[in-house]
Amino acid sequence: MAPLPTEVRELFDGRNFGHLATTLPDGSPHTVAVWIGVEGDHVVFFTQPGSRKARNLVHDPRVAISLVDGRNPYRGAHVRGRVAETVEGDDALEIIDRLAVKYTGEPFPMRSGIVYRIEPERARFTELPFRHEPPQ
Repeated sequence: MAPLPTEVRELFDGRNFGHLATTLPDGSPHTVAVWIGVEGDHVVFFTQPGSRKARNLVHDPRVAISLVDGRNPYRGAHVRGRVAETVEGDDALEIIDRLAVKYTGEPFPMRSGIVYRIEPERARFTELPFRHEPPQ
């Protein structure tokens, strides 16, 4: 397992959306934006059991995740890894609620979901020397 550099961990701790890539059964990529965080040394996200990403992860536990700093889109993180564990039931709801509160300020209204703990194999932080000026 690759350790998460401090800058990567900080981006995952913020309210930045992750972009999760999994593999479809035919081998082609599938990406989706997710709420994401860090629990211990693992990156975590959740989904509903019947979702496309959940079905993809049954067949191939490898993932790639990118994250862009919402305040400065020239700062970002990239993590590649694989599902080390899934969490369900009340233990999952505790993690799901932590993520929901981080992003919305409220516990998750749907009382179901599977949490995926990702074991990072590669983790990288990037900061480019550009300034981002919001459109006026």
